[in-house]
Amino acid sequence: MSVTIQIPCTLENFTKELKEVDVSGSTVGECLNDLVKKCPGIEEGLFKKATNKLLDGLDIWVNTESSFPLELLKPVSDGDTLYITGNGGT
Repeated sequence: MSVTIQIPCTLENFTKELKEVDVSGSTVGECLNDLVKKCPGIEEGLFKKATNKLLDGLDIWVNTESSFPLELLKPVSDGDTLYITGNGGT
């Protein structure tokens, strides 16, 4: 399953300036974990240290719908686009 993550400019330094990255997964969390594997170091701009929770102030949108309150457990479908919004990034 292919999902695209739109990368905010605050995190592009971890993606070699790529504005979007294709990942795989069936939930928002799985997709973000795949992003972390592909772009080492990006987790510091996404997750609280030593937890599997998003940084305060971050929201993940699946197409035009916020993933809150499910956040990392929200299901995604092939062809979806995830948007990282908010001010939690570095």
